[in-house]
This record gives sequence, structure tokens and C-alpha cells, in this order.
Amino acid sequence: MYDFLNHLDAALLPHRETMLAAERDLWAHPETGYREWYANKYLKEIFENLGYAPVMAGNIPGFYADFDTGRPGPHIAIFGEMDSLICANHPDSAPETGYVHACGHHAQCAALLGIAAAVRDPEIAKHLSGKVRFLAVPAEELLELGYREELRKQGVIRYFGGKVEFLYRGYLDDIDAAFMVHTAAYDRMIGFPVGSNGCLSKNITFHGKSAHAGGAPEHGINALYAANLGLSAINALRETFVDDDHIRVHPILTSGGTAVNAIPETVTMESYVRGASLDSISAANEKVNRALAASALAMGANVEISDLMGYFPLNPNEELTELGFSVASALFGEDQVVRETRWGTGCTDMGDIASVLPALHPYVAGAKGQGHGADYGIADPEKAVVASAKFQLALLCALLEDGGRRAYAVKEHAKLRFSSFAEYFAAVDALEMHKTAIRYAEDGRAEVAWK
Repeated sequence: MYDFLNHLDAALLPHRETMLAAERDLWAHPETGYREWYANKYLKEIFENLGYAPVMAGNIPGFYADFDTGRPGPHIAIFGEMDSLICANHPDSAPETGYVHACGHHAQCAALLGIAAAVRDPEIAKHLSGKVRFLAVPAEELLELGYREELRKQGVIRYFGGKVEFLYRGYLDDIDAAFMVHTAAYDRMIGFPVGSNGCLSKNITFHGKSAHAGGAPEHGINALYAANLGLSAINALRETFVDDDHIRVHPILTSGGTAVNAIPETVTMESYVRGASLDSISAANEKVNRALAASALAMGANVEISDLMGYFPLNPNEELTELGFSVASALFGEDQVVRETRWGTGCTDMGDIASVLPALHPYVAGAKGQGHGADYGIADPEKAVVASAKFQLALLCALLEDGGRRAYAVKEHAKLRFSSFAEYFAAVDALEMHKTAIRYAEDGRAEVAWK
């Protein structure tokens, strides 16, 4: 069915040890989003040793490197995510930071190295037309929102998500289609999801008034109590969320006061509002903001709400999904391929890519435990890394053989959420809001003012 299948192992397996060593090395050096300088250097050096000339992002970690077949054809992007999570009780977490690769992104990067090496094999390259762009991207996990807001204020980044930032910087301007493969604790080799939630990210700061907590609490305004009311009000809203919208709201307190004998004056929170569509996210977020504002007002406090679009819902390209299923079945057997039917309630910035480009985001086996949990790990690197690389190499060949016929067809038939990158960014920016929620008048009257 596919002429290149017999050449995959010969092209890829000479680089098996490089891939497996990278998986172990990157696992041992976890870094969260926009801090991945070790991974940045490690991957860059290997790409250079393979004969690539990486184009570095510069003031943030990450780069892209191109392989040009020398023949006209489509331009395909393949991603590897560099960032880790924070899970301090994981046995392999970094003691000083709690960082750990409890989502398997390091395995993506290890596989990316193998694919980048294998496409240079003459028996593979002769099947390809056009170009391949390999992207080592930062900051997929949408965490440490306060830190990212500071980077935004400093002008280092414009967007919280690494792929969105790369899109903004023009690194995907001439790309025709894109894909990446995540790890999962599957009992079969590979699965193709139907789609997953998007999210809006929130930085929330409650402002009160400090006073002696024992001697004169009546002179204070307790920002922590206002925040607690906000959490309770959000919880009270949950029964109003429509099941099919898959709404998830899960705030955390990031600071709750500075001294036990002082009324907390400033309390900070972070949250997502997740949902299956942009409309449902916006509607749920309106309720959440109302709850936060009312809670601040109840205490005579105030609250600053900073909303930014997190990630768009992921709707994988249907034609790419069918091609991926066909390739995976040819490689592993149809009994090893899963067609997911359940909507995913997690989020990824691959959703943003899929809103402007035909994109695919399947999951490959090899992990164990609960993603983002203390028991997560790579149980079978042969699957999580080597088999992942083999599938991606095969999919790439399927897209770019025969002058890129299949890739062009995917692009032609794609039904995208946005017709251009400019339209996408206009929609993203329209959701941005930075407001102080309550306006207090001198006569004591107050009104909600976030609109």
C-alpha cells in the first residue's frame, strides 16, 4: 500500500540509541514552560550534529529546523514539546522545584530527533517532496500563569502557549499541515481522538485592607475571605453548566496572605475555564467573573480579573485522521489502533494550530500511570519513543510521497475554524480583558465595572 514501509526500520533504527538516551536525559532535566533552556541546548546540539541549522527563538527556548527535499511540494510541520509539569510528590520530581515530565513531552522530543535523522536517509528522502519543519516548542502546559503574565508585561512573549507564540512569530507562516504525537497509557499502540476542550486562562487578584488580625480586625477587609466566597460561588454555579459543553473550572490559590496576625490584604488565584466551544467557554466565563465580582463586593473588597484566551478546542482534521489511521494500521495492525469516541476535556495549544491549519494529534502507547499524576512514567520507551517516531515518519512519507498529493488534498479539503492567521489572532485578542471588577463611589455606593 505504501512504498516506503519497508525502508522505515533501516532509516530509523540506527538512531534508536540517540532517541532512548534523549528520553532518559530529558526526563532527568525537567523544566516548565518558557524555562526549558537545558532541553533547548541539548536538542539544538543534536540537530546540528545531524546537519541541520536550527533557527532559534532567541529570547525564549525553542527553535525550528528545516529539511528540504530539493523537490517542489508541501511544507509539513512536526512538533515536539519541551516543557514539564509541577508535581512535587512524584518520586522523580526535581527536589528544588517539583518539576517532572509527568505528561511525557520529553518522549516527543526524543522521537523528533529520530524522525529528523531518518528523513535524511536516501531511501526515505527519495520518496519525499517539499519540506519538513521540525519544531522544538516550549510551554504547552498552561501553568505558572503569573510568571507568564510577567513575561508578557516585559514584552518577552505575547501569548502564554508556546505553539501560539511560535505562530505569532511567523514560524508557521508557510506550513500546509502539521502533526505531533503524545504519549498515553494505552493498552493498544495508538489512538486517534475525536477532539478536546479549549480554555480561557485567568489571573485573579483580590484586594482588601490590612489590619491587626487580633487587635483590630474590624479595620481590615479580608481578601482571603473574599477569595473563599469566590470559590464557593463558582462551585454553586456548576449545576448551571450544560453537560454537552464539557465545562471545567478549577481555580487555585497561589497566595493567601503573608502573616497570620495580619488581615490578608492581597490574595491571588489562577484558573481555567474549559469548554468544548468558544461560545460555551465565553458564557461560562461570564458567570465566573460575576461570581468573583459579587464575592469581592460582599466583603467590601475588590478584585482584578485578567482574562486571556488559553487554547482553542482541538478539532483534528478528519482527512488527516483517516490517513493516520490507515498508516498506523499498516504499521501495527488494525487491532492496535483505537478510534476514540469520547470528547476529551483536557486542553492543548494544538487546538490553536488545528484552527488555522490541518492538524493531527494522536496518542501513542508506552506510558504508565495517571497523566499529570505522581505515578506517571514511561514504562515502554520502545513504544513511547521508537514506535512513535516510526509512525510519524510513515505519516510524513504518506503526506509527501508522489509530489505531496495527499498533503495537498488535505489542505484543499480542510474546513478550518479561521480563514487566516490574522482572523485567528483577532478572535484571540478580542477575548483579552484586564479589569478591576468593582467601582466604589465616595458616597459608598458600588457597581460592577468589568464590562
